[in-house]
Amino acid sequence: MDNCVLGIDLGTSAVKVSAVNQSGKIIAQEKMDFPIQQPHPGYAEQNPEDWVNATTVAIVRLILSDKLNPKQIKGVSYSGQMHGLVLLDKDNQVLRPAMLWNDTRSSKQRYEIMDRMGERFVEITHNQPLEGFTLPKLLWVKENEPEVFAKAQTMLLPKDYLRFKMTGNLAIDYSDATGTVMLDVKKQEWSQEILDTFEIPARLCPPLIKSIENSGRINQWYADYSGLTTETLTFGGGADNACGAVGAGITSSNKVLSSIGTSGVILKYEADKNTNYQGDLQYEDHAIPNAFYSMGVTLAAGFSLSWFKQTFAKNEDFNEMVNSATKSPIGANGLMFAPYIVGERAPYADADIRGSFIGIDSIHKRSDFVRAVLEGIIFSFEDILEKYREKDNDFDTIVAIGGGAKNKLWQQIQADIFNVKVVTLENEQGPGLGAAMLAAVGLGWFKDLQECAKSFVNFKDVLLPHKDNVAKYKKLHKIYQKIYPATKEITHSLVEYRREN
Repeated sequence: MDNCVLGIDLGTSAVKVSAVNQSGKIIAQEKMDFPIQQPHPGYAEQNPEDWVNATTVAIVRLILSDKLNPKQIKGVSYSGQMHGLVLLDKDNQVLRPAMLWNDTRSSKQRYEIMDRMGERFVEITHNQPLEGFTLPKLLWVKENEPEVFAKAQTMLLPKDYLRFKMTGNLAIDYSDATGTVMLDVKKQEWSQEILDTFEIPARLCPPLIKSIENSGRINQWYADYSGLTTETLTFGGGADNACGAVGAGITSSNKVLSSIGTSGVILKYEADKNTNYQGDLQYEDHAIPNAFYSMGVTLAAGFSLSWFKQTFAKNEDFNEMVNSATKSPIGANGLMFAPYIVGERAPYADADIRGSFIGIDSIHKRSDFVRAVLEGIIFSFEDILEKYREKDNDFDTIVAIGGGAKNKLWQQIQADIFNVKVVTLENEQGPGLGAAMLAAVGLGWFKDLQECAKSFVNFKDVLLPHKDNVAKYKKLHKIYQKIYPATKEITHSLVEYRREN
């Protein structure tokens, strides 16, 4: 069997471990689930040991069931769910359950951060301190669990805790560190100004490492536990969005990622640490050394389509429902959908905005509604892309992954609304493949991630924009952009009414 690396993709509900050879072929893959605890509304927690146990079971299965020879596993790297807070005491024992990226209990702390630092905070971190990020969670613990905060010696993020258990070494890579909103992006170091302002001990912030940097060998304890050898090297790894971008070939500034899952992500490679979108878009260190990426999120992208199917086409085949949109013309016969059904993130950070169908007419059929949903999701992506165009950011290729890459009609809608070439991946593996690529480069199999991508990432479908369609969608998008300001006050009032009643 060939030498290989392991790419560990530590998600929110499961871990997937992929064994990848030097040609970029996945030779084996195992997945294990783990639970989320939600003891109160807005809470989302996990036991960090569940990550370790699930990862270990997956590795043991690779060795025993898939017949991987541990001696041929030369390197391991990691992709991890972002922003989660793990606190360790002086003996490196976990102090409390990890608070996850989707834990929203820290709204009070979010606003306190901006009240105290305002635009200076955005200047340092290039981000707004949203509830999902790590600093508001840390301040919540400080305020609500002072005895835990007093004992805390080290702060880690999920994949960094997993790496610590496998190696005994404490570190956070730059891409995940940016997502804590405690990193000074320009200086590329922990922000002493933020630490001082909020009276956070510097000891909580572990050493910073690059994503392709050697982070130590598998230690004896974990070798005995998993079956790996102590000769296997580990490498820093990265945040899931950074690794997903690497695994999709977003390694240069001309490419943008369009990802449609439950939420939707537009992500762009950035070369300049001085770029600042004033918090309208997230700005993070990339897993590629000395590079960055920016991203905007549509909270209910694929979820909008799933909601529509569950509500109006529960017993129908999903693909048949989506393809019914071909019966409706561009613009869905004058019907539009704003996909704000759970609030919105970018470019409108508004938790209380709500979705709408605009222009409903007695002529409309269900196929028009399906088409309106598909177009509305991509119009919301185009809102994000306009933030790039405002800064004269050039890009000529959209790499589509997720639901938007699996349907030819939806691919073409993207090409026509974005007015650029849209490509899909031959083997869409996302963050796990990106993590494997970090290990491959760390081992010296390739000189850099750009060279690695040429072997590991292959494109499949290519969709070009149709000129006539582009012109129609430009007019329609201008109309779509009026929906948010026109419905903001109305939907806020409706949300408030529901809370009161």
